[in-house]
Amino acid sequence: MTMRSARRLGAAAAGAVLTLTAAAGLAQAAPSGSTVPTCHTPDLGIRFAGRLGGGMNHAGGVLEFKNTGNHACALRGYPGLGLENGGHRTLPSRTVRGTTWYADDPGNKVVRLRPGATAQAVVAWTHTGTEAHETSYLQVTPPGSTSHRVIPLNDLVDFGELHVTAVAPKVPLRG
Repeated sequence: MTMRSARRLGAAAAGAVLTLTAAAGLAQAAPSGSTVPTCHTPDLGIRFAGRLGGGMNHAGGVLEFKNTGNHACALRGYPGLGLENGGHRTLPSRTVRGTTWYADDPGNKVVRLRPGATAQAVVAWTHTGTEAHETSYLQVTPPGSTSHRVIPLNDLVDFGELHVTAVAPKVPLRG
């Protein structure tokens, strides 16, 4: 093997290691480069910190995620959402991530929560009655978790469609 071939082989191996390391980083529970573990559903209290009304048949609320554990944890991304009827049966729904009627999307960033600290996401929907689902409860799955909490909703949701921002320390509302 020539010196040139050895260098190429070494560069290819280093590239493969970097690729594998990056792929492994995507599967880690904690955000890359962080020793703070991901917040999971049992670590969090989830509630509507405030409901939002407005014109043009829009409705929504500020979801609050409170670290109820005794250690710091981190959230990153968008909560999963679902709908339930009064009998706690799951209804068809679709979640759209990004900007909502009430707030611009703050972006997908790591939010570290010390015990007792909170983070927010804003959720919005319309309720004109167009192919509306009569919903009693909202299922909320924190980013990085596989289980959800159920909170009261009690509203019509057109087409079962919910819009949600990413989690942030505070999501500024418009107007």
